[in-house]
Amino acid sequence: MIPDSEKLHEECGIIGVYAPGLDVSRLTYYGLYALQHRGQESAGIAVSDGDEITLHKGMGLVPEVLGENELDNLKGDLAIGHVRYSTTGSSQPINAQPLVFRYAGGMIGLGHNGNLTNATVLRDRLASSGTIFQSTTDTEIIVNMIARYYQTSLVNAIIKCMVSLEGAYSLVIMTEDQLIAVRDPFGFRPLCLGVLDDHGFVAASESCALDTIGAKLIRDILPGEIVVIDHRGLTSIRGQNLGRCAHCIFEYIYFARPDSYIDGFHVNQVRREMGRQLAREYPVKADLVIPVPDSGNAAARGYAEGLGIPFEEGLMKNRYIGRTFIQPRQNARDLGVRLKINPVKRILSGKKSVVMVDDSLVRGTTSGRMVRLLRDCGVEEVHLCLSSPPVTHSCYYGIDISDDTELIAAYKPVEEIRQMIGADGLHYLSIEGLLNVFGESCNDFCTACYSGDYPVGDFNSVRPGKNDLEKSRRKERGTNKGE
Repeated sequence: MIPDSEKLHEECGIIGVYAPGLDVSRLTYYGLYALQHRGQESAGIAVSDGDEITLHKGMGLVPEVLGENELDNLKGDLAIGHVRYSTTGSSQPINAQPLVFRYAGGMIGLGHNGNLTNATVLRDRLASSGTIFQSTTDTEIIVNMIARYYQTSLVNAIIKCMVSLEGAYSLVIMTEDQLIAVRDPFGFRPLCLGVLDDHGFVAASESCALDTIGAKLIRDILPGEIVVIDHRGLTSIRGQNLGRCAHCIFEYIYFARPDSYIDGFHVNQVRREMGRQLAREYPVKADLVIPVPDSGNAAARGYAEGLGIPFEEGLMKNRYIGRTFIQPRQNARDLGVRLKINPVKRILSGKKSVVMVDDSLVRGTTSGRMVRLLRDCGVEEVHLCLSSPPVTHSCYYGIDISDDTELIAAYKPVEEIRQMIGADGLHYLSIEGLLNVFGESCNDFCTACYSGDYPVGDFNSVRPGKNDLEKSRRKERGTNKGE
């Protein structure tokens, strides 16, 4: 199978449901199911009945952690849910979310999507004044800071907390009777708001979660906005306003589900337009355009439409390989690729030139194996086209790009990469072309993983992966990515 190290990973997905009279635990469950692509290490739901917050979480996929018995025991009118892939904090049960605590104001639960760039500084500051931590996640830092700043108003505590936090954080927070959604001032990670007819409101990482539970998308939560939902309805508060957005552009390239709307853009349409832009920049005379499933599907269609070249699904993906799949031994690596991706010989046989489209190239080893699969089918000329620029820098805002030594484009020029994977052509979408897809909103995105221009955090003067944040992040994980 294609190793996890060949693809980038999002940290997590979050959802909050305020719907008195409805089965909020099951609504949250189905919403998490729709967000499962954002994290597969752990899952959890916390529900309030007005007096107490009840929590159930564990390691594994949503249906592995939450069954009928667990959902039956989660009774209440509001809930928050979380699926996780670890970036800060190791993959252990103690780090599963949501986190639930008691503090001066009562009980509080919190789910976090993102990554704090000043987590080490804040943790040391809190620890030196006596704060005890139960986990290694930066999410617990946020909870402790909210509790510390709390005097009379939870919202005021959150506003004070936002002044100290740096980096990416979309949050769903719950008390016994309130649901609060928060988005960091740059708007790195997505967060949207929906309505359940006349029954209540939903906040979620992606609109696909709203669709799944029958909620209607109202709008995206603005960068720096705090949305409070309770029996009085919905209240919007501006916590911080920096006047600049830095939405993660990789959400549109790979992470988000194609049927989601994020910050006003339909993900599938954006990916298709990326393919058309790629065709304008690198027109290849070919017999056929095929996608690398499923990440390259929309971009491949756009590329084929842009040049009038036939589009076919020349590679089939086996979607039934679970997380416990036994990896082939060292001498059978290509077998692992074939178990996950298999070429359709009837479509590929006899083709002189084929364009294979994918969303990105991280390490390159799997791309080389897929090129060989096409050649084994008789394809004479293989071009790999990528609907994103070369990934050359680490991300510190919630995507697991951990070290530049793991990013082939950080130390090899395009021509060397082309030779390494054995393709006849290797073509990346330019940063300018990528941003042009978004029209007048082209300046509202973070492209640090391509350009090294980090919106927040002192990373611009160091080589990727060589700073204290990265060292501490690896130490907390207890392992190196790809080992």
